Amino acid sequence: MAASSVFRPGLFKHKVAIVTGGGTGIGKAISAELLELGEWRRDTHYFLRSAEALEMRQKLPPSSPASVTPLQCNIRNENEVKALVLSVLERYGRIDFLVNNGGGQFSSPAEHISSKGWKAVIDTNLTGTFHCCQAVYSAWMKQHGGAIVNIIADMWKGFPGMSHTGAARAAVDNLTKSLAIEWAASGVRVNSVAPVSNYKELGPSLFKMSVPFSPAKRLGVPEEISSAVCFLLSPAASFISGATLRVDAGQSLYHSMWDIPDHSAWPEAPEGENLEALKDLLNPQSKL
Repeated sequence: MAASSVFRPGLFKHKVAIVTGGGTGIGKAISAELLELGEWRRDTHYFLRSAEALEMRQKLPPSSPASVTPLQCNIRNENEVKALVLSVLERYGRIDFLVNNGGGQFSSPAEHISSKGWKAVIDTNLTGTFHCCQAVYSAWMKQHGGAIVNIIADMWKGFPGMSHTGAARAAVDNLTKSLAIEWAASGVRVNSVAPVSNYKELGPSLFKMSVPFSPAKRLGVPEEISSAVCFLLSPAASFISGATLRVDAGQSLYHSMWDIPDHSAWPEAPEGENLEALKDLLNPQSKL
């Protein structure tokens, strides 16, 4: 594999997981690390092409009993999600983990996002996540327990340029908390991981621009997200539910990279002694 897992091989022995969006980026890193942990059966879904599944299989040691099965599913379609879950249960007889990584968005100022574009992003990132959670819970986890991890984003300071995905990811953060309470009696843990938001749609220039705003002074890599996901799925996180783990080197605590140009568009502050004091503060009079 591209990176060696910090967790012991066989950690997820005989477990079955569904990973949406498992063919590229963060999803691929999650899939690769879960496979490396070995001795378990895993299904990766959501537009994972056969070539990508073959690549993962070829990287497994010959002695590894782990497997990866590519299945295509439109997570916005409730019936397709239900059919996917049933096919996994028919093939493997259980679903221990669900990682909701599948999503999609495009960059655009809010004023230019069409109703169709807004709906497509909300349906994929929010509704698709809900479909997967509900289907897996109803078909297996309600009676047998399990662990769910949702991949969201660093959206606490807003998401200028992609307000649709910011709104959807914030909703999934709340959905995570709601399901963690509702499904606790079934032994289901639900958590989220929020990587710092570096989307290819915004280009390499944004990547470079974001480095000074990171306390780490570098960008994170997908393998640093996948290890956080594996932790939340593992017995080490057995008492953690309803949490969102920010994997961002503290960037969400640091100053924002979103710039607002100088302007005079806001109305003047109301008159009064506080306004006079503010003017003196901003434009101190010379004492000479």
